[in-house]
Amino acid sequence: MNLFRKKSLNQVKESIQKTGLSKNLRAKDIAALGIGAVVGVGIFVATGEGAHMAGPAIILSFIFAGIVACLCGLCYCELSTMFPVAGSTYSYAYIAFGEFTAVIIGWCLTAEYIVAASAVASGWSGTLRGILQSAGVSLPKAISTSPWNGGIVDLPAIAIIMLLTALLYTGMKESSRVNNMIVVIKISVILLFIFLGVSHIDTSNYHPFIPNGWHGVFTGAGTVFFSFLGFDAISTSAEEAADPKRDVSRGIIMCLIVVCILYVSVATVLTGIVPYKEIVSDNAVPEALFRLGIRWGSALVGVGAILGMISTMIAVLYGQVRVFMAMSRDGLLPKAFCKIHSKHKTPYIATVVAGVIASTIAGFLPLSVIVEFVSIGTLMSFMVVSAGVIYLRKTMPNFERKFKCPGVPFTPIITIICCIALLVSMRAVTWIGFIVWLSIGLIVYFIYGRKHSVLQQIEDKKKMTV
Repeated sequence: MNLFRKKSLNQVKESIQKTGLSKNLRAKDIAALGIGAVVGVGIFVATGEGAHMAGPAIILSFIFAGIVACLCGLCYCELSTMFPVAGSTYSYAYIAFGEFTAVIIGWCLTAEYIVAASAVASGWSGTLRGILQSAGVSLPKAISTSPWNGGIVDLPAIAIIMLLTALLYTGMKESSRVNNMIVVIKISVILLFIFLGVSHIDTSNYHPFIPNGWHGVFTGAGTVFFSFLGFDAISTSAEEAADPKRDVSRGIIMCLIVVCILYVSVATVLTGIVPYKEIVSDNAVPEALFRLGIRWGSALVGVGAILGMISTMIAVLYGQVRVFMAMSRDGLLPKAFCKIHSKHKTPYIATVVAGVIASTIAGFLPLSVIVEFVSIGTLMSFMVVSAGVIYLRKTMPNFERKFKCPGVPFTPIITIICCIALLVSMRAVTWIGFIVWLSIGLIVYFIYGRKHSVLQQIEDKKKMTV
């Protein structure tokens, strides 16, 4: 069997028509979806987690990760305008490199989106506990902490994912309205934190600036890198965008500019007012203001963080559901995953499955393991997108590109090199977990997907007619 058979553009168009998703997302909705995904756990959770590895140099980690994300964002802009289809990197890989590569990337995206939702839910639970404790209310550790941290199950993390799964089940139009409102609140409280904290910066907290050397900086960058996956989620919305060839690329660029500025600003203020070793990972930003005695600000930012992480979970769960749907539509997963609800016009079975898996991971695994794990899937996906731009420039030179990535092939090559540098910095235990995850995906493919692939069925029909 041909493992590297490719989808044609006509087959992509036929798939889109068969699914029939509603095209009701406007430019502002798409931009808010991306900002909602990116500006969330990266600020409220990953900043503290990364600071423990890089020290105050987490500022450099965010700058480096942001540069890589922006370079890759340019590559995404080109491919998303060429192929406005759900599935993001998975769909691009299927067209450019063939089925087997697409399966690997599809599973990487699953590690990226579904585990990201779990990471944010875990951080959301920690922030909620911090707010309640400051108000004199303590949740029982057994039902609010994962087994790895001395509890039995993290019920708040499970509950929030299942609630948002129900929201996505009812429709993307309704979900986008909730997301848009939350994004405005989230950015407002982040600006409030910067305003309140900047006057309390103690420059002695920046010394030593790089306590763990450049290895710590790159490890920190790898840890926080998943914070930039929001623009990837934007590209999964292409089939539901009113004008995908224009709005998707604009949304990606706007999203990355806003996010990079906010991330670096928050990292600078946070490590300036709290010694990096004392930052509370799962409640970093509100705890910093509480430490300064600004309790009203801490409570307000805490509530903003709680709401902000909700928009992040909406975006990444949405992205995961669309990847499941795209893979199912191609026959690589059971057909149930691409069934569209007659009333809500959503892939409802895929939505439920994604929610159950994400909530299980969030309920039983610690934040530190989840955060690093998701970054590997993100980086692998970014490398394929970058390589896809170079490859398609040669194989489809005359294809219409509403947006052309500048500096090809140098921009994609630099992106790939930077991604490799971040991957090398990952801990061995993270790689072991990812290899196990990917192995499960390959087993599913060789047992089920290879035989049920739509392209395989087309080949079988051709042989029968001959």
